[in-house]
Amino acid sequence: MNRPAPGDSNGAGHHGNTAWRNNVELRQIEAFLAVAEELHFGRAAHRLRMAQSPLSQTVKKLEKSLGTDLFERNTRAVSLTTAGFAFLPHARKILEELDLARRAATADAGEVYGRLSIGFSGALNHKTLPPLTRALRSSYPHLDLTLSGGLLTQDALDQLRNGSLDLSFIGLPVDAPSLATRRIAVEPLGAAVPEDHPLAGRPQIALADLAADNFVTMPAAQGSTLREAVFSACTAAGFRPRVVQEVSDPYMALSLVAGGVGVSLVPDSMAGIMPGGTVFIALSGAAPLLASGIAWNPALISPALKLALELADSVLPTPSR
Repeated sequence: MNRPAPGDSNGAGHHGNTAWRNNVELRQIEAFLAVAEELHFGRAAHRLRMAQSPLSQTVKKLEKSLGTDLFERNTRAVSLTTAGFAFLPHARKILEELDLARRAATADAGEVYGRLSIGFSGALNHKTLPPLTRALRSSYPHLDLTLSGGLLTQDALDQLRNGSLDLSFIGLPVDAPSLATRRIAVEPLGAAVPEDHPLAGRPQIALADLAADNFVTMPAAQGSTLREAVFSACTAAGFRPRVVQEVSDPYMALSLVAGGVGVSLVPDSMAGIMPGGTVFIALSGAAPLLASGIAWNPALISPALKLALELADSVLPTPSR
């Protein structure tokens, strides 16, 4: 493994970066990806339709340019080093961006190319995610859209900060000064109870009626705004919910309610998709509200994200309340 000469990392960073950019070739990136995905030089060589020895030399040249080993090699196996794991997503992105650039360069006038990664929680977004994705598919059919589900609010905020996501559906409010947010919905919470619950037949109940019940909620450690809304509402009703089960997937939480594990609070938009064995009951009085919105990183606005935000203004307007 080649190491930078003493002093290279201090005061010569710009020249060092230029040198490795000039030395790294596209075929080296392709060779690295083939070996990383096959974890076998022979299979990778066959995939690239080249001999194994030139492939090995190509990877070694890349490692020399980077100044670090990307693979652990022995007579029985090939595995990625820590540096190899770190380099892998960037290598994939390099080839993806080149392919995207090629398609954009040959596109007809008016066609929009780009990549957009959208995060969402799951069932909580069953009324807000489809209008946006449908509008994006219809208006910009050549936009590469990646959807990442199962994200609670804090997970989504972290991924927006590091650029893993471009846009995400989140619960509000959030403490994220480096990110931009916009409210898209405000919904009253209602109770989800098992169908054999003593209160299941009532059209409305007071939240305090559930004070003695076990609750199924989102995990505290993952920063769920729904969980925060549930605890706030229960505290206002005069009790602290006794949580017996935490689960990240909102629909799985309802499945546990159906199984008699406990009760839960969910926004009323979920009333129409309750699993069998579960009943939704409206809360009387001033029902607690759950606000939701979209978030993005204003420091990382791409052309694709700009178009998505413009569409979102139209299909997901800010509610008046």
